[in-house]
Amino acid sequence: MHSLLTIIVCTLALPTITCLTDNKTEHAIVIDLLDIEPVWAGHPVNFVLLTQASYQFIAYYDAKRQMTIAQRNLNQRVWTINKLPVVTGWDSHNYIAMAIDDDGYIHLSGNMHVVPLVYFRTAQPLNASTFVELNRMIGTDENRTTYPIFMRGPGNEFIFTYRSGMSGNGNQIYNIYDLKTKTWRRLLDKSLTDGEGKRNAYFDGPIKGPDGYFHLAWVWRESPDASTNHDLSYARSKDLISWETSSGKSLTLPITLETCEIVDPVPQKGGIINGNTKIGFDQQGRVTISYHKNDAQNYTQPWTARLENGMWKKYQITNWPWHWDFGGGGTLSFAISLGRVTKETDGNLTQTFSHIKFGNGTWSIDPQNLNATGKLQRETIPPSLLKVEGTFPGLGVRLLEDSGQYNVSNIRFILRWETLGSNRDEPRPPPYPAPSMLRVYTIKIVWENTSN
Repeated sequence: MHSLLTIIVCTLALPTITCLTDNKTEHAIVIDLLDIEPVWAGHPVNFVLLTQASYQFIAYYDAKRQMTIAQRNLNQRVWTINKLPVVTGWDSHNYIAMAIDDDGYIHLSGNMHVVPLVYFRTAQPLNASTFVELNRMIGTDENRTTYPIFMRGPGNEFIFTYRSGMSGNGNQIYNIYDLKTKTWRRLLDKSLTDGEGKRNAYFDGPIKGPDGYFHLAWVWRESPDASTNHDLSYARSKDLISWETSSGKSLTLPITLETCEIVDPVPQKGGIINGNTKIGFDQQGRVTISYHKNDAQNYTQPWTARLENGMWKKYQITNWPWHWDFGGGGTLSFAISLGRVTKETDGNLTQTFSHIKFGNGTWSIDPQNLNATGKLQRETIPPSLLKVEGTFPGLGVRLLEDSGQYNVSNIRFILRWETLGSNRDEPRPPPYPAPSMLRVYTIKIVWENTSN
């Protein structure tokens, strides 16, 4: 997650731009907080915060690393806690995915890194105490699963996607849910991509754009070694079934390295990595893909590619005189993180970033050349949430936004806890930090009048 701490290097200093709306500046304040229970702090793994209707659900691993679901009515301050028969290990890939279908039943999957499918569904709508362990959807290609994602299709269909296989040798699978029969079937009769036993694709998306297309970007990776990522690639679809290139050329499934559209042919060890390719959209609704790669001086630089008149044009966002030397297997601690190009309500473009040497924040993005023109002075997270409470060396703050819906203007929920950093998915020797309190915060955005 992004800290508001700013580290400025003189040669890279950009002007600070106050984010103004009607002569007002943006600030975030805590208006409420609620403890849930202490959770494991020995390594990070992502949880889920899901607000829907009048309920709030949180899926997490407790202090003993057991998968747990907390539920409450939004007008109450008491949690109902339910434990599931799943205990996670040291693997930071083992995040939890959770979503609610149109009939109110809750679906959950997680604790999966090249293992058999873990899948639960509630027996009653909006009742997390009725989870039933199913561990099956279709029955095939479910023995080596990773990266579970629930999403919605073009007609609001309930869809589940995951990787079958492993890093360097995996295929992407899509299932669609039948509400009447409460069963899953394949959305695609073939996998979306196929690494041909030599590689696999790491995706961002599909993300529905203002043009009605679902946009998908990915890099190919040859092995578990992160330095073997290469070739930023792209496809789009109206229905998630028929896929095409940016020029409208149909793609035969499964998509392979030889048949895909390559946006930027970044080679292996060229500075591109899975998890840092981000789809966005500019003021005209044109698709953008942000990523990083090494320049001629071997510095790792941020770039954005934009589809302009049927061609991909690439723009360097800023100039960072620093090389990120990454590689090996397991979960890495990212020295660089890039957000999506985002069109704000006032029409301006922004993009978040985080750099181990050059700070974090939000850039103001030039709409023509997509470079950073300055750093916005804005506050979306209250500074108090970014301060580490624990005293154990190496603890860091973990923040998670609400993946559900809460339709109250300028108010949102954030989940907060503290852990040590990732350890490439390997056990670390004791001692371990004490469990950290998991809390949900209610955040309100307020506007300070700056006019004279």
